[in-house]
Amino acid sequence: MPSLADALAELKEDLGSRPVRIAAHSDIPFAVFRYSPEDEFALRRHLRLLAVNLKKDCSRSVLFVSLARLVWETAELFGIDDLFQTESLRGFDRAQQHLQSILVSEDFKPAEESVLEKTASLDPETDCVFLVRAGGLAPAVLRTSALFGALENRTRVPVILFYPGSLEFGTDLRFYDLPSQGGLGAYNYRVRIY
Repeated sequence: MPSLADALAELKEDLGSRPVRIAAHSDIPFAVFRYSPEDEFALRRHLRLLAVNLKKDCSRSVLFVSLARLVWETAELFGIDDLFQTESLRGFDRAQQHLQSILVSEDFKPAEESVLEKTASLDPETDCVFLVRAGGLAPAVLRTSALFGALENRTRVPVILFYPGSLEFGTDLRFYDLPSQGGLGAYNYRVRIY
């Protein structure tokens, strides 16, 4: 398995090429960068440097979108006190399910709409998006594969999801290495995995 630095160097090379080489299909310009959850803080340092180098060496700007912040903004929109009350009356799992229903509901603001809103002004030729802090979706607030599916055919801007977890087999990933009980577990991705 390549080191974190080697995998990031490969990603930089692929994002710096014209056209980008992160995806096999232009209607799905997405990739997943899988890393060990223990490497979270090291990855954050490397990503800032990668963004600077992409701009300097490849004229490609990076927009960081924090999935943890997206969840928090959605919870604030709904009302954090109501979410806390749901947890105290019905338990953590029910509060998590409630937050998930808000993140996919057309009545509020689905997660993919938040991502698209943040990236609307970007140019696919000169920009890319790094979806970071996916731990904000743990343990089961929202599947990242569902988010990617909802973004499919809706943007041409290259999007890289930085995914804390393990590779099971093929393109199956296990989020935060959590056990497969309760609907968690490996999810299949139809995009390139670094």
